Amino acid sequence: MKAEAFEAARPVPSVAAEAAGRLGEQIDQTWQGWLARYTFGITPAGLAETWIAWLLHLGLCPGRVAELALFPWLHACPSDGAGGRARDSRFRSPLWQDWPFHGYVNAFRLAEAYWDRATLGVPGVTPAHERVVNFVAHQWLNALSPSNFFLTNPDIQAAARESGGKSLITGALLVFEDWQRQMSGRLPPGMDDYAPGKAVAVTPGKVVFRNDLMELIQYSPQTPSVQKEPILILPAWIMKYYILDLSPHNSLVRWLVAQGHTVFIVSWKNPTSADRDKGMDDYLRDGALAALDAVTAIVPQARVHLCGYCLGGTLAMILAAWLARQKDGRLQSLSLFAAQGDFTEAGEMTVFVTDSEVAYLKNMMRAQGYLDTRQMAGAFQMLRSADSIWSHLVRDYWQGQKPVMFDLLAWNADATRMPYRMHSEYLEKLFLDNAFADGHYSAMGQPVAPENITVPVFSVGTESDHVAPWTSVYKIHLMVSGEVTFVLTNGGHNAGIVSEPGHPGRYYRLADRPHGSPYLSAEDWRQATVRNAGSWWTAWDKWLKTHGSGENVPAPAEPGNAAHPPLDNAPGAYVRQR
Repeated sequence: MKAEAFEAARPVPSVAAEAAGRLGEQIDQTWQGWLARYTFGITPAGLAETWIAWLLHLGLCPGRVAELALFPWLHACPSDGAGGRARDSRFRSPLWQDWPFHGYVNAFRLAEAYWDRATLGVPGVTPAHERVVNFVAHQWLNALSPSNFFLTNPDIQAAARESGGKSLITGALLVFEDWQRQMSGRLPPGMDDYAPGKAVAVTPGKVVFRNDLMELIQYSPQTPSVQKEPILILPAWIMKYYILDLSPHNSLVRWLVAQGHTVFIVSWKNPTSADRDKGMDDYLRDGALAALDAVTAIVPQARVHLCGYCLGGTLAMILAAWLARQKDGRLQSLSLFAAQGDFTEAGEMTVFVTDSEVAYLKNMMRAQGYLDTRQMAGAFQMLRSADSIWSHLVRDYWQGQKPVMFDLLAWNADATRMPYRMHSEYLEKLFLDNAFADGHYSAMGQPVAPENITVPVFSVGTESDHVAPWTSVYKIHLMVSGEVTFVLTNGGHNAGIVSEPGHPGRYYRLADRPHGSPYLSAEDWRQATVRNAGSWWTAWDKWLKTHGSGENVPAPAEPGNAAHPPLDNAPGAYVRQR
């Protein structure tokens, strides 16, 4: 039968069949959305597929299976604790060197080595499946660590002896208090002391623009004259903006203003189910572009230093590429903090971002209209479960050490939601498809590509970043067409960025790559650069001034102007939304 005849022979779906199909899809979406709440947003189908694929490939390796069967006899765990996880902070205390606890540690490290050998490097297993299997294995190992139990943890026993059992009683009370707090929805103890505008986010300024997606804050000048070019900062919408305006001593915003810069920052709205249909284009048009329009209206005849942090940096890249396509010359430079535009090596978050996982997560988000803060927090905690979950439980509940609130911890607990459509588009187009880096991303109906970006770029990566690994951030060298200054600083995704001058132990590496220079691999770049003591903030300030006009202008009397009068005092209303 010819193809045309075959197609003609196919039955045409009736109205009833189409309705049944739509109903079936709705039932599937509702069921998966409900189920996801009880599986913490992790798809059982995806996990099963991954484990079956791993087991089948492992079964094709009888030599590896035989080695694993004899593993305890073939491999001796080093008595001095050498190895990949030798510096594990859970076993740092000298008490772990005593019998029998030293044996527990060696057995645990042998188990870690066993599962690494079982899950890594199995021929035929895809890198994505390998990451997931190894990750899940280590989640179980971390849960069963000897550090988590009274009988196998000498530190817990010592604390109980020294306190006459008081540590255990205090820990039990903390368990009850935390349970009550979780049931009632109350904030962690001490959070009220770090409410925005009270102890954090206190740099003086005004809200000079507001729409249904964001507020734009302009900070009051602290110097008689300012640099001609203002700075516009786009934080990630997954976080409250005041990570960059924490306490006065470690506020990047306050420090920049004191150096003579005019600083604007976007404060994102905390979306609800009513915002479910806001997508990436909305965040670009009504967020980044609207903020840029307001800044250039308030500071006319001056180009803008655009800056983005984390997801805000990804958005800043897209905006810069879109402006370049429009031949819009309003940008003076582009600065990126722990921001990725190429997601092919996006670090440990790739464990949670697979086709199966995204499809499952979309149904959960579709049901509620957003991704909830607790669901996001759980994923980030699992990436570092040994420190973020289990060590916390041991310290608080077994040793009775009541946690002390501080600015960064309070900010971390003050998370935001993400709209269903935006987060779905971000995961599918940017993360899974890598559409922007590959040159087939569409922004507001226009194809945009990173190579269109020709303004100078200042990019910061952090050494121990597990959200945006510095080697992934480093790929900016392969993406943009202009000059790149890359900085590698110590610290993690947040602490490495909040790295104020005077902070002990801070250092960074910096190198410029002029346009047309040969490409260096990330590791070659690190080997070729000199380590500088101190904060990278000072290097960025110097870079901004070098890559500006060099012209100082009188500081404005107050934020805003006639077209954009002050609407509210900083930190504004959106940052206070829970």
